[in-house]
Amino acid sequence: GRERVRGLRTAAMPLQELSILLARCGEELAEGSATTFKLAVVGSSRALDPIVLDEMYRIGREALLNAFRHSMASRIEIEITYDRAGLQLRIRDDGRGIDQETLESGMPGHWGLSGMRERAQKLGGQLGFWSRPGAGTEVDLTIPARLAYTRRLLPSRSYWLKRMVARRRNR
Repeated sequence: GRERVRGLRTAAMPLQELSILLARCGEELAEGSATTFKLAVVGSSRALDPIVLDEMYRIGREALLNAFRHSMASRIEIEITYDRAGLQLRIRDDGRGIDQETLESGMPGHWGLSGMRERAQKLGGQLGFWSRPGAGTEVDLTIPARLAYTRRLLPSRSYWLKRMVARRRNR
């Protein structure tokens, strides 16, 4: 239990693309399983803030672990959407679903759902769960663009053009 709680506050992982990290995780979990796994990316992938990348990966990984361990699903899917408003991570399965009481308070002695909520709150994102017994489960995480995407670290093209023009004038 302590290891899982400590995991909520671990150092950031090496920078990679969220879709690659989650695809690798899902493919490993699907190995030797009758469950099919699929990942789709909507929009053009953008560089993420390193903390957002780390925390979103950990939320996605926990959702995948739960789906593969508990849902008895035949299909588990991830959809990552990059758009101007923000970044959305959606994980869904066609499994047996989760009862409302477990969705609201988690399972006694387990920290998965509460840990996911804590991470989402830490990011300033919105985390939602949808599930009905026998109808599968969907986990939906949305992070606003201003928090999710890295800011330009290099000066813009107009900055360089202005400098070149100023330099020519000074000659």
